[in-house]
Amino acid sequence: MLTLLQHCGRNLLTLRTVQAVHQSYYTTQMGKRVAVVLAGCGVYDGSEIHEASAVLVHLSRGGATVNMFAPDIDQMHVINHLKGAPAEEKRNVLVESARLARGNIQDLSKLSVQDHDAIIFPGGFGAAKNLCTWAVQGKDCSVNEEVKATLQAFHSEGKPIGLCCISPVLAAKVFPGCEVTVGIEKDDKYPDTTGCAEAINQLGCKHVSKSVGESHVDQKNKLVTTSAFMCNAPIHEIFDGIGSMVKDVLKMA
Repeated sequence: MLTLLQHCGRNLLTLRTVQAVHQSYYTTQMGKRVAVVLAGCGVYDGSEIHEASAVLVHLSRGGATVNMFAPDIDQMHVINHLKGAPAEEKRNVLVESARLARGNIQDLSKLSVQDHDAIIFPGGFGAAKNLCTWAVQGKDCSVNEEVKATLQAFHSEGKPIGLCCISPVLAAKVFPGCEVTVGIEKDDKYPDTTGCAEAINQLGCKHVSKSVGESHVDQKNKLVTTSAFMCNAPIHEIFDGIGSMVKDVLKMA
């Protein structure tokens, strides 16, 4: 019985130590002000909902204050997510993003870099369709002027920028020579990574292969990227990788 009690006591101390370290880490991140930029609502024509939610959960756990933004523009198109086909209607990126933000969102034009310590862009096709035109033009795409100006403002102030899934291509277009990840090249679990990585490298940037649970930090440019749903992975692995990205962003902020 005494041996059992001693064993249980050691386990309890180990658990308490882990909890203490965990709490200590997040306490040091208190007060960080983070902007989150959305691109609509829904994976095929807006922000990927699970990725956006994961970003918000990890920021909340990290004690950050979050403000959400989206450009007040029309979507490139609207996709019927049940059928996976275009729908004959128009939707506004800011209005649709308000669904994810529970209405608490502002026009991207009102974002002030001085009021924030970091910025994060979730993925989803909206990042490649509405924030830029990568979805149709690849490496020859253009980036929305407000999005470009926002990225440049945070970069020039030396403030960290987090991007996941396909959104790292925004950095590849705006910051020549930067390093990003969109997953692992030549791996069946990452079906679109190889082509995307080739395009990123052709832009003069460096693609770094990282697994879904990892994030890559470009220290020089203060960019933190993770592959998220560029990988066919269980949702908890997506969640963990985004958690890694958020932690790295908060450390640098």
